[in-house]
Amino acid sequence: MAHKNIRQELYDRIRESSKDEVVLEEMKRMGFWSKNEGGPAVPELLIKKESELNKELNKLYEEKRRYQNREAVLKEMRQKRMAEARLKREENKKKKEQERFNKAEAWKEQKKKEIIYLGEGVSVGLNNIDNNLAALQKHNLPVFNNENDLANAIGIPLKELRFLSYNRSVSTVSHYRKFYIPKKSGGKRLISAPMPRLKQVQYWILENILNKVAVHAAVHGFALQRSIISNAQPHVGKEVVLNVDVKDFFPSIHYKRVKGLLQHLGYSEKIAVILALLCTEAVTEEVAIDGRNYFVQKGNRVLPQGAPTSPAITNILCYQLDKRLQGLANKGQCSFTRYADDITFSFNDPGTNAQQLVWRIKKVLADEGFTVHPEKIRIMRKGTHQEVTGVVVNEKLGLNRKQLRRFRAVLHQLKTKDAAELKWGNDNLASAVTGYANFVKMVKPAQGAALQNRIAALLQTNRLQYASTVTGAPKKKDPTPPANNSADPKKEDDKPWWNVV
Repeated sequence: MAHKNIRQELYDRIRESSKDEVVLEEMKRMGFWSKNEGGPAVPELLIKKESELNKELNKLYEEKRRYQNREAVLKEMRQKRMAEARLKREENKKKKEQERFNKAEAWKEQKKKEIIYLGEGVSVGLNNIDNNLAALQKHNLPVFNNENDLANAIGIPLKELRFLSYNRSVSTVSHYRKFYIPKKSGGKRLISAPMPRLKQVQYWILENILNKVAVHAAVHGFALQRSIISNAQPHVGKEVVLNVDVKDFFPSIHYKRVKGLLQHLGYSEKIAVILALLCTEAVTEEVAIDGRNYFVQKGNRVLPQGAPTSPAITNILCYQLDKRLQGLANKGQCSFTRYADDITFSFNDPGTNAQQLVWRIKKVLADEGFTVHPEKIRIMRKGTHQEVTGVVVNEKLGLNRKQLRRFRAVLHQLKTKDAAELKWGNDNLASAVTGYANFVKMVKPAQGAALQNRIAALLQTNRLQYASTVTGAPKKKDPTPPANNSADPKKEDDKPWWNVV
């Protein structure tokens, strides 16, 4: 093997110079030729010159051969460039794939620790995490430095907080159960009742944030220590009682107004976005495709009627509205209260122009983004039936006598007739009569308690049972009437028409 390598080296040396020069160098190396340190001999110079000329000649021959085949040279150059470009592309592709992989992994890790995106059109501001601590302290509200603080305070994982607040344009899941209930004035009212997980989160927001914010003194609906009784009391014995209803009260409050309110209370834009998404719902349409149901967003996110947070949010948002209406009442020496979308003014001065007062109320409401329902304006003068949120206010707080007599007649008929043969209110009979008895007890405690006892006795029989108002399927017999809890949206849904907002 060593001899072959030496032979190959000799061939290479001869090819690069000449045979004579290689022989000369080898003879010098082995001592057969004098090195002539004073200068090379003439034969040696000739041999070297010949070697140099051979090299030049070989180079010229090589160049001649290459330029004689110009197309081959160009093709070789193109192939070389293409190979280099292909190699560079492959390197760039691998580099980009690695960058995408690293980015995806970093995204996964970041998603585990924080909320980065919550859907199209609502994710602006998720980078802003600066709270207004002074405002939060003013209202004695809890501080959340980030979404993890909020999730931990509620008691749910971060991924569940993201799932419940995510805004989807098309989804196979809905966080609300929707159904209609009859209205007192005819037609149907859409109720969006939150599903259990979201409902639990909304109750937490209500109790730990919204209920801590003070509302205007004239507000009596869904406010602590206030009720339809406190709402009716200021209007007892007045010459004129004026009542107007706000049209589409909850749907008038959209997502951006709720987000702005939460920021005004002191929360960072990121926390405000998450809380506003939890408390609002997009208008959707259910579509069936290939045997599967999809919920397609077709409108803006608004306050759902049926969520426990909606009334409290409107009470806080309407503070400026209530303040302006109170100023209007003070100017006209009127009493003013508001129970959700039900606005009541009353006054004793017969010279006060009620129609002009209605016009001014409409203008204030329009300025604040609301509209008066044109078919729900009532001007009740003394000597006629005056009623505020279902309570008679002519001389003292009372009940509608005709309605009470009819109710007692229904309870009496239940002794001999089946519940399916009777009608009361617009709800399931058991729920309707229970709700009315609770209402009577608020106004007349003794009479209401007696009616509740009669209903409890009827529930022990098969003549009166609770049934689902949504599906129509009967429930199991429950001898205990449900409590009247105005903060519970499901129980609000079960109320009869005289106490539904």
